[in-house]
Amino acid sequence: MIAVLLVAAFLFGSIPTGLLIATFKGVDLRKIGSGNIGATNVLRALGRGAALATLIGDMLKGLLPVLAVRHLLPDMGIQFSDQYLSLPFTITNAHTALEGAVGIAAILGHNFSIFLKFKGGKGVATSLGVALALSPHAALMAATVWLLAFKFSGYSSLGGILAFASFPFCIYVIDYSPDKIGIAAIMAALIFITHRGNIKRLLTGTENKVLRNNK
Repeated sequence: MIAVLLVAAFLFGSIPTGLLIATFKGVDLRKIGSGNIGATNVLRALGRGAALATLIGDMLKGLLPVLAVRHLLPDMGIQFSDQYLSLPFTITNAHTALEGAVGIAAILGHNFSIFLKFKGGKGVATSLGVALALSPHAALMAATVWLLAFKFSGYSSLGGILAFASFPFCIYVIDYSPDKIGIAAIMAALIFITHRGNIKRLLTGTENKVLRNNK
């Protein structure tokens, strides 16, 4: 059953929201701007309305699977004991660990979409959806980091990187849980991996800022 949940989350996360919205408007998003399917490239290609729809859709891909598992676990007959398990690392709350695993599966689905030959986006919005389900107050703190970084730098990529770099610390301060901190650390690592190119461009001063004149 757990394997089914993980596969279902991956498939749900694989839905290419931005690409579908752009295709509906007659635009091939992969041939415009950075070619990325996320909200930032949708903003460049189609404007704020389409970008907002993409952002919400991608966030829901992370939020809904975690909430579904949280509320449906008893009905599924899956029971866990909140004890230390025989694993190479420590899990103190198996329910939280499963929620995190499902959320990470959804993020991986977005990043490596089965519908796009295992290519996809960079996972910031989907990760934010998972973060909101996992720890709402810590997620809002991390989102504030993103907004401030974006406001003062103009780089959406920098905002996303800093937001999720800070997310484990936000959980430590606001909603301490070893399991949640571990999940947040994995999410941060995935953000760094998908933003390798952005990091190089930020360091060399060649990263593109988000256009501010979209309607």
